Amino acid sequence: MRALWVIGDIHGAYGKLRATLWQAGLIDFDGGWTAADAHLVFLGDYVDRGPQGTEVIRLIRSLEVQAAEFGGAVTALLGNHEVMLLAALLFGHSDLDDALGFREYWQNNGGQARDLALLDPGDLAWLEARPAVAQIGSWLLVHADSPMYLRLGESTGAVNAHVRALLLERDADAWGAFLNAFADRLAFALNGGEKTARRMLRTFGGDHLAHGHTPVYVLLDEYLHGPALDAGAPILYADKLCVAMDSGMAYRDDAGFIARLDEDGIAEVISNPGGSQSD
Repeated sequence: MRALWVIGDIHGAYGKLRATLWQAGLIDFDGGWTAADAHLVFLGDYVDRGPQGTEVIRLIRSLEVQAAEFGGAVTALLGNHEVMLLAALLFGHSDLDDALGFREYWQNNGGQARDLALLDPGDLAWLEARPAVAQIGSWLLVHADSPMYLRLGESTGAVNAHVRALLLERDADAWGAFLNAFADRLAFALNGGEKTARRMLRTFGGDHLAHGHTPVYVLLDEYLHGPALDAGAPILYADKLCVAMDSGMAYRDDAGFIARLDEDGIAEVISNPGGSQSD
């Protein structure tokens, strides 16, 4: 299994993202791919809350191209904040005609007007084409710690086809239902969560599951009852089946990490507490 690196929710923290990838040896100081044939996976939520969502998207798009030239790969999943942003664009062109509240919902969840102004048609087409799930080696990779994926299809291909069709249909009600499904989080931590995780793995493949969406410190403080100081690293939980990868990068100065995963779990963690890199 070639090196598999995974990073969670970035939320416009472009400088911190670059610094973290650089510290892990995946890019050079200019943002060039240096990871040879490694596979780098982004778990979604590239925009909102932080100030430079557009730059995050364009860096990832650039790395996709560069990685392929060296025999590596980049996989970037769809997060709920990408769906929020697209919905705000498609169904809420202004506050006056936002009848279904998509624009208000996006703004209330950290939507950045700067991203709407800077994103070009290529960026938007790229966002619409993001897969919702991926299975790489022994790992199932999703954005949300939610059972929603089980309702979307019986294989990774079926789920991705379903989501792709939904995004292209322009059915506002379907988009609203899809966004609402992301609220059903903590599926692997509460109320028989281990069973839900096992069902996900049986359905889609893999021995372990990595997700973002719910910040590590939320799992620690409210549900796993761990010390807050442990929030600087991924959490392995649900009988070691699941890894939580949302570091809260855009929320806290001391947050930000990336992990290399092997067949058995977390092989290496690179933390970037408070770090940044010049843009």
